[in-house]
Amino acid sequence: MSSASGAPVSPVPIGVTVNGAEHEFGEPLTVRELLERLELPCQGVALAVDGAVFPKSRWDEPVGRGWEIDVLTAVQGG
Repeated sequence: MSSASGAPVSPVPIGVTVNGAEHEFGEPLTVRELLERLELPCQGVALAVDGAVFPKSRWDEPVGRGWEIDVLTAVQGG
């Protein structure tokens, strides 16, 4: 990417919160890439973004700046 003058422009960092921890990334990434980068499982989990369920069918969409993401795993018990 470059500016109108032709000088390179650094991408604006993307800040997100995942399970209460803040993370910043220098380049855009998808939800699936975010999970992989943070070494979180992609199988057997559900995601909530800003408190709403985020379906797996949307995991190849880019992560939005400022999202609060919760990675939820099923727990057995009674």
